[in-house]
Amino acid sequence: MGITHWDEVETYRNERGQMAGSWSNLGSAAESYRCGVHRIQLEPGEMPTPAHVHGESEEIFYVLAGSGLTLKDDKAYAIRAGDCIVYRNYHEAHTIRAGDDGLDVLAFGPREYFTSSELPRGGTMWSITGWIEVHSGHPWDREPALVWPEPEAERPSAIVNVQEVEPDVRGGRRRRYLGSAAGSRWTGLTHIECDAGTLSGPPHVHSAEEELFVVLDGEGTLELWPDERHPVRAGTVVARPPGTGVAHAFRAGAPGMTLIAWGTREPNDICWYPRSKKIYWRGVDVVGRIETLDYWDGESLE
Repeated sequence: MGITHWDEVETYRNERGQMAGSWSNLGSAAESYRCGVHRIQLEPGEMPTPAHVHGESEEIFYVLAGSGLTLKDDKAYAIRAGDCIVYRNYHEAHTIRAGDDGLDVLAFGPREYFTSSELPRGGTMWSITGWIEVHSGHPWDREPALVWPEPEAERPSAIVNVQEVEPDVRGGRRRRYLGSAAGSRWTGLTHIECDAGTLSGPPHVHSAEEELFVVLDGEGTLELWPDERHPVRAGTVVARPPGTGVAHAFRAGAPGMTLIAWGTREPNDICWYPRSKKIYWRGVDVVGRIETLDYWDGESLE
């Protein structure tokens, strides 16, 4: 488990050609494993990256503040605070640009690791059907200028605002499944509002899914079941890698708490709920209760 606060994470400035922005690698600071989250802060008119497409990584952006545009291929759409934007892998080329009031976003996604062999003396790499020439310098230096089109009047289904999604109300908590509402396939993003004293959900631990959490408002406690506690507040970032055997949940403090939960959707994931002794086989959507035993129960030690 890793925990940090975005005020404690180094922010680096990235400027190259038409691209500019201030980045904070929150995922690595929270010791995430194969997934990450960056905070990207843009001044008016800034664009952090060229239009790009990922091979394996589905990205989900959440707009913390400000407004601007997102590009999807040759069309632009207005975005604003509270928006969730899904960029599917092998789909549209995308980027964002800040409006007159700047733009502050969280960018979530799995980390891609390109598996290939490089021949450093000859400056080449193997590909599936041949070989690739390796260039020095930076690929953004070859990026042509991007001329932004006027924004479309209607936004696509891959952009939703938190106020547009009906909450799942359970006691003193309201959960909005923004990723699913925006058409995510391999990852999920949930917006959770908790009244004072309320748990974000039952304590649980994943076998295969990695989760990242960012507290947006209020304060409370990260509970690692059964008896470890960590205070959290707006800006706290928590990484929960899979296979720890330690269940987690968040409990809201006196002012209540709002947080984002992002995670991968692993078809082989098994979720264990130690308080209720339930197991959730997520790939087949089956929940059952089991009897827990000692490893050597019923076995002969001879």
